[in-house]
Amino acid sequence: NFTLEDYRGRKRSLSDWSDSKLVVVAFLGTECPLANLYLPRMSELAAGFEKQGVAFVAINSNDVEQYPADSPPNMAAEAEQFHYEFPYLFDEMQTVAKAYRAACTPDIYVFDEHRVLAYRGQFDNSRPGKDLPVTGADLREAIDALLAGKPVSDDQVPSMGCNIKWKAGNEPEYFGA
Repeated sequence: NFTLEDYRGRKRSLSDWSDSKLVVVAFLGTECPLANLYLPRMSELAAGFEKQGVAFVAINSNDVEQYPADSPPNMAAEAEQFHYEFPYLFDEMQTVAKAYRAACTPDIYVFDEHRVLAYRGQFDNSRPGKDLPVTGADLREAIDALLAGKPVSDDQVPSMGCNIKWKAGNEPEYFGA
């Protein structure tokens, strides 16, 4: 569980979505080209799945002192630009990113109705500069399976993207620090 503030200063906790069938947690950053490629489609997926009891939560854990573009005011601009209907939270101390062992933006997690991790992987196989449509197929497949009461495929492709921008001296041990 976590309690973080959104870009407006409103505190939100994972437990706020205890009535949701599934919870999708996506670590994002405002300047990552891959995350930005996915954001319009992710916003559409979130809106569509919300009607089926799936909550989406975005978290920005980047160091805003070294990367001011990831500050809460810029998060607000991004949320408006991509029409987020889901919370976009700021993990200033990077504790949630560490607890989740997040590595990049986007890094996507899907938790089942018991809040057990069922999927951690890529949004889809599109990439900037490639001629593949952004579909959210991998994430959609995982959510659809869980909503149907089926297991998620073990064939989960890890997310790729920009590394989380860690504060100096705060790099997690899972990176060999």
